Amino acid sequence: MSGPLIFGEVLFDCFPDGSRVLGGAPFNVAWHCHAFGLQPLFVSRIGEDETGQLVAKAMQDWGMNTSALQIDREHATGIVKISFHESEPAYTIVSDSAWDFIDPQLLPEVDGHSMLYHGSLALRHETSARSLQVLKAGASCPIFIDVNLRAPWWNQTMVKSNIKQGSWIKLNVDELAMLVNQGDTLNERVEYLFLHYPAELIIVTQGSAGASIFSRTELVSVKPETITAVVDTVGAGDAFCSVLLLGLDRSWPLQTMLDRAQQFASAVVGQRGATTQNESFYSDFIKHWNL
Repeated sequence: MSGPLIFGEVLFDCFPDGSRVLGGAPFNVAWHCHAFGLQPLFVSRIGEDETGQLVAKAMQDWGMNTSALQIDREHATGIVKISFHESEPAYTIVSDSAWDFIDPQLLPEVDGHSMLYHGSLALRHETSARSLQVLKAGASCPIFIDVNLRAPWWNQTMVKSNIKQGSWIKLNVDELAMLVNQGDTLNERVEYLFLHYPAELIIVTQGSAGASIFSRTELVSVKPETITAVVDTVGAGDAFCSVLLLGLDRSWPLQTMLDRAQQFASAVVGQRGATTQNESFYSDFIKHWNL
Protein backbone atom coordinates (compact mmCIF):
# COMPACT_ATOMS: atom_id res chain seq x y z
CA MET A 1 0.00 0.00 0.00
CA SER A 2 1.33 3.45 -0.92
CA GLY A 3 1.09 6.68 1.04
CA PRO A 4 -1.82 9.10 1.34
CA LEU A 5 -3.76 10.48 -1.61
CA ILE A 6 -4.06 14.23 -1.05
CA PHE A 7 -6.56 16.27 -3.06
CA GLY A 8 -7.08 19.99 -3.38
CA GLU A 9 -5.66 23.46 -3.79
CA VAL A 10 -2.11 24.65 -4.35
CA LEU A 11 -1.45 28.37 -4.41
CA PHE A 12 0.87 31.12 -3.31
CA ASP A 13 0.21 32.92 -0.04
CA CYS A 14 0.99 36.60 -0.69
CA PHE A 15 1.93 38.60 2.42
CA PRO A 16 1.59 42.35 3.10
CA ASP A 17 5.37 42.82 2.96
CA GLY A 18 5.46 41.59 -0.65
CA SER A 19 6.81 38.14 0.11
CA ARG A 20 5.04 35.00 -1.07
CA VAL A 21 5.19 31.41 0.09
CA LEU A 22 3.79 28.27 -1.46
CA GLY A 23 0.62 27.20 0.27
CA GLY A 24 -2.86 25.77 0.15
CA ALA A 25 -3.88 23.43 2.97
CA PRO A 26 -3.67 20.17 0.95
CA PHE A 27 -0.36 21.21 -0.58
CA ASN A 28 1.06 22.07 2.82
CA VAL A 29 -0.06 18.74 4.23
CA ALA A 30 1.46 16.87 1.26
CA TRP A 31 4.72 18.83 1.60
CA HIS A 32 5.12 17.93 5.28
CA CYS A 33 4.01 14.33 4.77
CA HIS A 34 6.69 13.92 2.12
CA ALA A 35 9.33 15.33 4.49
CA PHE A 36 8.28 12.73 7.05
CA GLY A 37 8.58 9.88 4.53
CA LEU A 38 4.93 9.15 3.73
CA GLN A 39 5.21 9.42 -0.10
CA PRO A 40 1.96 11.29 -0.74
CA LEU A 41 0.36 11.58 -4.17
CA PHE A 42 -0.85 15.17 -4.50
CA VAL A 43 -3.77 15.72 -6.89
CA SER A 44 -4.21 19.33 -8.00
CA ARG A 45 -4.03 21.73 -10.95
CA ILE A 46 -1.78 24.68 -11.81
CA GLY A 47 -1.88 27.27 -14.56
CA GLU A 48 0.38 27.24 -17.61
CA ASP A 49 2.19 30.27 -16.20
CA GLU A 50 5.33 31.26 -14.36
CA THR A 51 3.71 30.78 -10.98
CA GLY A 52 2.65 27.27 -11.92
CA GLN A 53 6.18 26.48 -13.04
CA LEU A 54 7.40 27.55 -9.60
CA VAL A 55 4.96 25.11 -7.98
CA ALA A 56 6.10 22.21 -10.15
CA LYS A 57 9.78 23.02 -9.65
CA ALA A 58 9.39 23.29 -5.88
CA MET A 59 7.71 19.88 -5.77
CA GLN A 60 10.38 18.33 -7.99
CA ASP A 61 13.20 19.86 -5.95
CA TRP A 62 11.58 18.53 -2.77
CA GLY A 63 11.36 15.07 -4.36
CA MET A 64 7.57 14.94 -4.51
CA ASN A 65 5.57 12.97 -7.05
CA THR A 66 4.16 15.43 -9.63
CA SER A 67 2.38 12.86 -11.81
CA ALA A 68 -1.08 13.96 -10.60
CA LEU A 69 -0.40 17.70 -10.98
CA GLN A 70 -2.56 18.87 -13.90
CA ILE A 71 -1.77 21.83 -16.19
CA ASP A 72 -4.52 24.33 -17.04
CA ARG A 73 -4.17 26.50 -20.18
CA GLU A 74 -7.13 28.73 -19.36
CA HIS A 75 -6.97 29.46 -15.63
CA ALA A 76 -4.12 30.93 -13.61
CA THR A 77 -2.33 29.28 -10.71
CA GLY A 78 -4.05 30.14 -7.46
CA ILE A 79 -3.05 32.95 -5.14
CA VAL A 80 -4.28 34.12 -1.74
CA LYS A 81 -3.81 37.63 -0.40
CA ILE A 82 -3.14 37.49 3.34
CA SER A 83 -3.69 40.31 5.81
CA PHE A 84 -3.37 40.30 9.59
CA HIS A 85 -5.57 41.63 12.37
CA GLU A 86 -4.16 41.30 15.90
CA SER A 87 -1.78 38.62 14.54
CA GLU A 88 -4.63 36.49 13.16
CA PRO A 89 -4.52 35.95 9.38
CA ALA A 90 -7.38 36.84 7.03
CA TYR A 91 -7.51 35.36 3.53
CA THR A 92 -8.70 36.75 0.20
CA ILE A 93 -8.82 33.68 -2.04
CA VAL A 94 -8.86 34.46 -5.77
CA SER A 95 -11.75 32.69 -7.53
CA ASP A 96 -11.68 30.61 -10.72
CA SER A 97 -8.10 29.49 -10.15
CA ALA A 98 -6.60 26.43 -11.80
CA TRP A 99 -7.22 24.25 -8.73
CA ASP A 100 -10.97 24.92 -9.08
CA PHE A 101 -10.90 22.95 -12.35
CA ILE A 102 -9.22 19.65 -11.46
CA ASP A 103 -10.29 17.50 -14.43
CA PRO A 104 -11.99 14.18 -13.56
CA GLN A 105 -10.76 12.78 -16.90
CA LEU A 106 -7.12 13.29 -15.86
CA LEU A 107 -7.18 11.72 -12.42
CA PRO A 108 -4.59 9.07 -11.52
CA GLU A 109 -5.22 5.47 -10.54
CA VAL A 110 -6.20 5.79 -6.89
CA ASP A 111 -6.72 2.38 -5.33
CA GLY A 112 -4.07 1.11 -2.95
CA HIS A 113 -3.46 4.32 -1.02
CA SER A 114 -3.41 4.32 2.77
CA MET A 115 -5.95 7.15 3.06
CA LEU A 116 -7.56 10.01 1.14
CA TYR A 117 -7.17 13.53 2.53
CA HIS A 118 -9.13 16.57 1.36
CA GLY A 119 -10.31 19.89 2.74
CA SER A 120 -13.60 21.68 2.22
CA LEU A 121 -12.27 24.66 0.23
CA ALA A 122 -11.52 22.54 -2.85
CA LEU A 123 -15.25 21.82 -3.11
CA ARG A 124 -16.16 25.43 -3.94
CA HIS A 125 -16.30 24.80 -7.71
CA GLU A 126 -18.39 22.02 -9.23
CA THR A 127 -15.55 20.73 -11.44
CA SER A 128 -13.14 19.95 -8.63
CA ALA A 129 -16.02 18.78 -6.41
CA ARG A 130 -16.97 16.28 -9.12
CA SER A 131 -13.36 15.11 -9.40
CA LEU A 132 -13.24 14.47 -5.67
CA GLN A 133 -16.33 12.28 -5.88
CA VAL A 134 -14.69 10.31 -8.70
CA LEU A 135 -11.62 9.81 -6.52
CA LYS A 136 -13.74 8.67 -3.60
CA ALA A 137 -15.59 6.18 -5.80
CA GLY A 138 -12.31 4.63 -6.94
CA ALA A 139 -10.39 4.63 -3.66
CA SER A 140 -11.15 1.92 -1.12
CA CYS A 141 -9.48 3.67 1.80
CA PRO A 142 -10.54 5.76 4.79
CA ILE A 143 -11.07 9.49 4.30
CA PHE A 144 -9.63 12.34 6.38
CA ILE A 145 -11.61 15.59 6.05
CA ASP A 146 -9.95 18.86 7.02
CA VAL A 147 -12.73 21.39 7.46
CA ASN A 148 -11.69 24.91 6.38
CA LEU A 149 -14.69 27.22 6.35
CA ARG A 150 -13.53 30.22 4.32
CA ALA A 151 -16.34 32.68 3.59
CA PRO A 152 -17.96 32.86 1.10
CA TRP A 153 -16.66 29.55 -0.26
CA TRP A 154 -18.76 27.04 1.66
CA ASN A 155 -22.28 26.06 2.56
CA GLN A 156 -23.79 23.75 5.18
CA THR A 157 -25.18 21.21 2.72
CA MET A 158 -21.90 20.73 0.87
CA VAL A 159 -19.77 20.38 3.98
CA LYS A 160 -22.15 18.11 5.88
CA SER A 161 -22.57 15.85 2.84
CA ASN A 162 -18.82 15.31 2.71
CA ILE A 163 -18.47 14.82 6.46
CA LYS A 164 -20.81 11.83 6.12
CA GLN A 165 -18.09 10.15 4.04
CA GLY A 166 -15.24 10.78 6.49
CA SER A 167 -13.59 8.43 8.97
CA TRP A 168 -11.61 11.27 10.54
CA ILE A 169 -12.76 14.89 10.78
CA LYS A 170 -10.60 17.84 11.83
CA LEU A 171 -12.02 21.30 12.49
CA ASN A 172 -11.56 24.19 14.89
CA VAL A 173 -13.92 25.05 17.71
CA ASP A 174 -15.51 27.95 15.78
CA GLU A 175 -16.11 25.79 12.71
CA LEU A 176 -17.72 23.15 14.92
CA ALA A 177 -20.12 25.77 16.27
CA MET A 178 -20.95 26.94 12.73
CA LEU A 179 -21.77 23.41 11.59
CA VAL A 180 -23.55 22.14 14.70
CA ASN A 181 -26.29 24.26 16.29
CA GLN A 182 -27.30 21.49 18.68
CA GLY A 183 -25.68 21.70 22.11
CA ASP A 184 -24.07 24.54 24.01
CA THR A 185 -20.67 23.04 24.72
CA LEU A 186 -17.87 21.57 22.65
CA ASN A 187 -18.51 18.09 24.09
CA GLU A 188 -22.23 18.25 23.30
CA ARG A 189 -21.54 19.29 19.71
CA VAL A 190 -19.01 16.51 19.22
CA GLU A 191 -21.50 14.04 20.67
CA TYR A 192 -24.05 15.24 18.12
CA LEU A 193 -21.61 14.55 15.29
CA PHE A 194 -20.94 11.05 16.59
CA LEU A 195 -24.69 10.38 16.79
CA HIS A 196 -25.40 11.51 13.23
CA TYR A 197 -22.17 10.80 11.31
CA PRO A 198 -19.99 7.67 10.98
CA ALA A 199 -16.68 9.33 11.96
CA GLU A 200 -14.23 7.32 14.05
CA LEU A 201 -12.27 10.36 15.27
CA ILE A 202 -13.14 14.05 15.59
CA ILE A 203 -10.19 16.38 16.11
CA VAL A 204 -10.98 19.86 17.45
CA THR A 205 -8.36 22.62 17.61
CA GLN A 206 -8.75 25.63 19.90
CA GLY A 207 -5.80 27.90 19.13
CA SER A 208 -3.83 28.84 22.22
CA ALA A 209 -6.12 26.61 24.32
CA GLY A 210 -4.76 23.52 22.55
CA ALA A 211 -6.58 20.66 20.85
CA SER A 212 -8.49 17.46 21.56
CA ILE A 213 -9.09 14.16 19.81
CA PHE A 214 -12.44 12.51 20.47
CA SER A 215 -13.11 8.89 19.65
CA ARG A 216 -16.28 7.04 20.55
CA THR A 217 -14.56 5.66 23.66
CA GLU A 218 -11.67 8.02 24.43
CA LEU A 219 -10.77 11.69 24.80
CA VAL A 220 -7.23 13.06 24.76
CA SER A 221 -6.15 16.70 24.93
CA VAL A 222 -3.03 18.83 24.70
CA LYS A 223 -2.13 22.42 25.47
CA PRO A 224 0.74 24.10 23.60
CA GLU A 225 3.84 25.18 25.42
CA THR A 226 4.44 28.91 25.64
CA ILE A 227 5.84 30.19 22.34
CA THR A 228 8.04 33.27 22.50
CA ALA A 229 8.59 34.01 18.80
CA VAL A 230 5.55 33.72 16.53
CA VAL A 231 6.30 34.89 12.99
CA ASP A 232 2.82 34.03 11.69
CA THR A 233 0.18 31.36 12.20
CA VAL A 234 -0.41 30.67 8.50
CA GLY A 235 -0.31 26.91 7.93
CA ALA A 236 -0.21 25.94 11.61
CA GLY A 237 -3.37 23.85 11.23
CA ASP A 238 -1.96 22.15 8.13
CA ALA A 239 1.25 21.27 9.97
CA PHE A 240 -0.88 19.86 12.77
CA CYS A 241 -2.89 17.87 10.24
CA SER A 242 0.16 16.38 8.51
CA VAL A 243 1.34 14.80 11.77
CA LEU A 244 -2.15 13.44 12.40
CA LEU A 245 -1.93 11.68 9.02
CA LEU A 246 1.53 10.40 9.93
CA GLY A 247 0.25 9.11 13.26
CA LEU A 248 -2.74 7.40 11.67
CA ASP A 249 -0.45 5.78 9.10
CA ARG A 250 1.94 4.57 11.83
CA SER A 251 -0.83 3.61 14.29
CA TRP A 252 0.43 5.86 17.06
CA PRO A 253 -1.61 6.06 20.28
CA LEU A 254 -3.99 9.02 20.21
CA GLN A 255 -2.16 10.97 22.92
CA THR A 256 1.19 10.48 21.18
CA MET A 257 -0.28 11.57 17.86
CA LEU A 258 -1.85 14.68 19.38
CA ASP A 259 1.24 15.70 21.37
CA ARG A 260 3.46 15.41 18.29
CA ALA A 261 1.01 17.26 16.06
CA GLN A 262 0.98 20.13 18.55
CA GLN A 263 4.79 20.15 18.78
CA PHE A 264 5.20 20.41 15.01
CA ALA A 265 2.50 23.07 14.61
CA SER A 266 4.20 25.13 17.32
CA ALA A 267 7.46 24.97 15.37
CA VAL A 268 5.83 26.04 12.09
CA VAL A 269 4.47 29.30 13.54
CA GLY A 270 8.07 30.35 14.13
CA GLN A 271 8.70 30.73 10.40
CA ARG A 272 7.23 32.80 7.55
CA GLY A 273 4.47 30.90 5.78
CA ALA A 274 3.38 27.30 5.90
CA THR A 275 6.24 25.45 4.17
CA THR A 276 10.02 25.45 4.15
CA GLN A 277 12.64 23.85 1.94
CA ASN A 278 15.02 23.57 4.89
CA GLU A 279 15.39 19.84 5.51
CA SER A 280 16.99 20.46 8.91
CA PHE A 281 13.67 21.91 10.08
CA TYR A 282 12.32 18.35 10.08
CA SER A 283 15.42 16.47 11.26
CA ASP A 284 14.87 16.74 15.02
CA PHE A 285 11.29 15.51 14.69
CA ILE A 286 12.39 12.62 12.46
CA LYS A 287 15.05 11.66 14.99
CA HIS A 288 12.90 11.98 18.12
CA TRP A 289 9.95 10.20 16.56
CA ASN A 290 12.11 7.37 15.17
CA LEU A 291 10.86 7.82 11.62
